Amino acid sequence: MSAILQRFNQIANDALVEISEHLWPNAKIALVIYTPGKPEEEIVLKDQDLEDDEVVSTLRRRGLSIDGDNAYKRDLCDLIAGAIALGYQGNNQPPGDHWAKRFWNIGRAEGVMREELTAALKLNRENLRACQATIYLCGGFDPAYVNDAQAAMKVADAVLAKYPSLNPA
Repeated sequence: MSAILQRFNQIANDALVEISEHLWPNAKIALVIYTPGKPEEEIVLKDQDLEDDEVVSTLRRRGLSIDGDNAYKRDLCDLIAGAIALGYQGNNQPPGDHWAKRFWNIGRAEGVMREELTAALKLNRENLRACQATIYLCGGFDPAYVNDAQAAMKVADAVLAKYPSLNPA
């Protein structure tokens, strides 16, 4: 830190101490100084025992929007999307008390549902194929049913093709 920044830091800290002496009981104070595009010049001065989350909550109550664009929110959203994707795949489950666990659980529930629906589609597709084969062997049935069954099997095959590990044999 340059001598100028060190001197400013000391002056600002002294000013905050003086201001805090005039605050109501239990009030906390923080000072944030930033220069856009120059994170090396950032200065954060804060009271002891100040809770960073409370500062963010205060800023939110004063107009900070969750819709704004910043690296923290982008990173957080990426982590949430990753937790959902990993849950969907059933991989890398976070510890039970980790904040990402609820998003992992959402992804896992969707992954399980996909597996169940795909298995049901596979079973129905196989039964439809067996019915279609029986109709073909017995003869005398309405050909429109056979055509509709074949069309339904193509739809099922197209969906099942999206999940190679669950394709019909």
